[in-house]
Amino acid sequence: MLASMMHSPLRSLGRLAAACALLTWAAGCDRPGGCTGDYCGTLVFVAGGDPDILLPPVTEQTTARDIHDQIFLKLADLRETTNTAGDEGFEPQLAQRWEWEDSLTLVFHLDPRARWHDGPPVTAADVAFTFDAYTDAAVNSPARAALSQIRSVIARDSLTAVFRFRRRHPEMFYDATYHLRVLPAHLLHTVPRNRWITAPFGRHPVGDGPYRFVEWRAGERIELAADSTFFLGRPRIPRLIWRVTADHQVAITQLLAGEADAIEFLGPPDNVRRVEAAPHLRTYHYKGSSYSYLGFNLRADGDSTRPHALFGDRDFRRALAMGTDRARLLQSVFGNLAKVPPGPIPQFWWLWDLDLGAVPYDSAGAAWLLRRHGWRDTDGDGIRERDGVRAAFHLLVPTSSMVRRQYARLLQEHYRTLGVEVQIDEVEPSVLDERARAGRFDAVLASWATDPTPTSSIRQTWTRAGFGASNYGRYENPDVESLLERAAAARPAESRRLWQNALRMLNADAPGIWLYAPDNVAAIHRRVADVRIRPDAWWALVRTWRIPSDQLIDRDRVER
Repeated sequence: MLASMMHSPLRSLGRLAAACALLTWAAGCDRPGGCTGDYCGTLVFVAGGDPDILLPPVTEQTTARDIHDQIFLKLADLRETTNTAGDEGFEPQLAQRWEWEDSLTLVFHLDPRARWHDGPPVTAADVAFTFDAYTDAAVNSPARAALSQIRSVIARDSLTAVFRFRRRHPEMFYDATYHLRVLPAHLLHTVPRNRWITAPFGRHPVGDGPYRFVEWRAGERIELAADSTFFLGRPRIPRLIWRVTADHQVAITQLLAGEADAIEFLGPPDNVRRVEAAPHLRTYHYKGSSYSYLGFNLRADGDSTRPHALFGDRDFRRALAMGTDRARLLQSVFGNLAKVPPGPIPQFWWLWDLDLGAVPYDSAGAAWLLRRHGWRDTDGDGIRERDGVRAAFHLLVPTSSMVRRQYARLLQEHYRTLGVEVQIDEVEPSVLDERARAGRFDAVLASWATDPTPTSSIRQTWTRAGFGASNYGRYENPDVESLLERAAAARPAESRRLWQNALRMLNADAPGIWLYAPDNVAAIHRRVADVRIRPDAWWALVRTWRIPSDQLIDRDRVER
């Protein structure tokens, strides 16, 4: 009904007034297409592809997160300090307050003003339902491993949710809040859990956050509208649009042409220079929360019961890591706008400065290691073989990432000199995600926007807990996992040593080659004021941004 009203012509002042009362997203209706005051405008983001679904437990795509985090709330959210130890680094969202009942029991008191967008109040039963869903194997949430230290969640009464933990550790509050976007039990309890990944709700979500879902035109755009009755304060920008633009360079062109307003990552230096020269755009530098890597499938393509003919061999993986001149690759793509990661970590983690024992570049040593293990070019075609198996593999790359496509070609040339053949398979992001999760690939160029703490991120991506989810290559090492568990529970000084030992051991196994961790540079139209960017979730604070009425452009004045 809301969408149809937004298309209806307004032909009288009476109808205009009625429309202003009903359109919860409207910033002001002094005249058709006009706006005055502090609640004006339309903000257009560019996204590299459609999200898979807007149901938080069953997706980990960054575009999906950017959008669903405007629709759904957590009990408490991280402040800009991104301090995940204790609860001082968090601010209330659905929870008005909280206290520790004992060392293993955390009690949240919900804000009675919180409402679902279809009207009912948000209750503690919704919180308990949400935890149950996130930890249900049928849902298979990527965040399931991150919640493993929570024993149970119950509703003590309609506004009191009680979390009980298995053991004490520094990030208990983080565990209870960061990944749990509270869901409407009254709308989802009848949906079979094993069908959530394709549930219609995920295409038309109903949430409790600052923005309501309006429409999704597949392959084109997703639109949200501000909830003027939002209990934590009316969002300043009434309308958000994510425009799907698969080609990154086209996205940059749209920004430069004024057809879009914001992008979180500009990429290579040429893009940054072009944007900085545009008078209507402003750049924002912020700490990088992502790293990208060449990930190996340690199991046979599509058959997890057998080792991969190439990458099941630790020494073959190490030889490729030794033969990769990561510094030269990075310089050719990023210049000084990225760094080579010392492990599977982003720049904004405190682990960045530790010596993590990354495999060093040594092309001669790589060739020697391959020969030593029987990989030789016996037929003179330039590609090594062993026991009838060619040193050749397919590399899965998303069409949406210009940087990863560029890296794929450079790696292809790089490995040819080692006697290893690479065939590049460029696929849509959703196809890459589906194939990678199912283990139907040889190698993949992946990029992870991480959590603000290694505790959940590394567990999700580099332990057995991530099988079928973000641990694409099915890497496992019980000794690594034991060290990770001990590191998560230890005091800071001891934790640092344990993390270092775990990551050094992981690096030695070479389940991937850590290629680059970008220095993030976002671009946003200069008419947008009060911009703040949080490195772990760049659009998390959009509801506090504003477009002053004297800075409006034509797009802001057009009502749909």
